[in-house]
Amino acid sequence: MILGIARGGLLPAGAVGYALSVKNVYTMNVEFYTGVDERLEVPRILPPAPDFVDVSHAKILIVDDVADTGHTLNSVVEFCEGKVGEVDELVVDPDSGEITHLLMRKGHLWGAKDVAIPVTAIDLVDADEVYLNIDNEAVAALPSVPVKWY
Repeated sequence: MILGIARGGLLPAGAVGYALSVKNVYTMNVEFYTGVDERLEVPRILPPAPDFVDVSHAKILIVDDVADTGHTLNSVVEFCEGKVGEVDELVVDPDSGEITHLLMRKGHLWGAKDVAIPVTAIDLVDADEVYLNIDNEAVAALPSVPVKWY
């Protein structure tokens, strides 16, 4: 899959997609430069951002026209890495009634196994998104759990 960064990366991303026969091309708008040699303090990803919930085993080629500081590219990579998947179920301790794990069954990078993420790995819950304090490699290293789905 190809991700073209607007605006300068849109035409090169289309050309690369055409040259590689890749039809799965996305766009993303990142605001960083405000003028010649003028930029914001940090890059901002503007809506609508692509929904990368179900990109199981996808390789993403990020295409932009200029990379002088690397800040835009870093923010795009962090955005792509941060999309692990969707929470399918919760595990509740029958004695305490407390949630102990989040279960992901599908729509995540490790679609071949059920992944149980301990609540200790939760950094923040904001609206309908859960942010983890572990990276993708740590999630991938979590053991597969036998889950009885009803």
